[in-house]
Amino acid sequence: MSFVIGREEGPGAGPTGQLGTYRALDGSAGAPLYLDLDGPHAMLVVGKRGYGKSYTLGVVAEALARTPGVAPVVVDPMGVFSTLDDPADGEPVPAEVVATPRVDPGALDPRSWCALVGLDPGGGPGGLVWQAAREVDSLPGMRRAIAATDAPGPDRRAADNHLALAASWGVFGADGLDATRLGSGRVTVLDLSGLADAPMNAVARAVGEGLYRSRVTGDLDRLPWLLVDEAHTFFGGVAGATLNRILTRGRAPGVSLGLATQRPGAIPAAGVSQSDLLCTHRLTAREDIEALRAARPTYMEGSLTERMPTEPGEVLVVDDATETVHTALVRRRATPHGGDSPRASDSVASD
Repeated sequence: MSFVIGREEGPGAGPTGQLGTYRALDGSAGAPLYLDLDGPHAMLVVGKRGYGKSYTLGVVAEALARTPGVAPVVVDPMGVFSTLDDPADGEPVPAEVVATPRVDPGALDPRSWCALVGLDPGGGPGGLVWQAAREVDSLPGMRRAIAATDAPGPDRRAADNHLALAASWGVFGADGLDATRLGSGRVTVLDLSGLADAPMNAVARAVGEGLYRSRVTGDLDRLPWLLVDEAHTFFGGVAGATLNRILTRGRAPGVSLGLATQRPGAIPAAGVSQSDLLCTHRLTAREDIEALRAARPTYMEGSLTERMPTEPGEVLVVDDATETVHTALVRRRATPHGGDSPRASDSVASD
């Protein structure tokens, strides 16, 4: 008998995507296990490196790309999801990989700009950046506004130098990604590999804010799903406030958030407690297990450690919507997985 995690109704009650199959006691595959794609969710996927965390997020992305009425976006800091636009087995996976994502500087508020470039908003240079961000919504315009002030020369030069650094990242532009492009219905992969944490956070913040606001204002009909790999990187930067907003307020406007991390102990407590769907692959670090144990639901029989998966591809799914727990095997990707680590033996074999 199949089951849909995330809702009480069965597969016929609305859009779903197959996450995998139940794992029998002998390790074999059982009945199909589906994921609800009809309503908004907060999903957390955790697991140590090599046990399927990013693979599972890719499975979810494929299912969303094949589902009408949703707008999936993948924030890809490691460059492992670009294969989503490769030829797929079976039904096509509509995908667009954005190799050099650019966002509108106006999507960041003044406080975020100060934090992004590492300036204290109460100091001279930080105050100039704050004021410029309030008045102007372009990076060149902010620099011109600072140059035109009568502030002390050292403060103007320091502020401009920090904004020049931000400009050098190449992620800001008036032609940046907007809700129309992100809401096309295909899965949009934002390849942030090669960027430092600050510009990655700038893109994630602007995209998350854009999706959330477009639903609040009614400008986007489809329901967005923002999937973020290596999520701990973003909660520690300027994107953290936006991710928290979607976690706590995204359900009302219909914005879903899918987070994947190998370090759940580095995720704020709300990242675990506010997630109605928790997919756990193997974990061994004490702080990471404790972070999940603290949020263990009362309906979960046995300890988390006792039920922890041991093999790659195995996953323990805690579904707060139905107050059920499932042991499953993640299905095979329809597109190639780009997250495998290179091996020295591969290089030798190709010589």
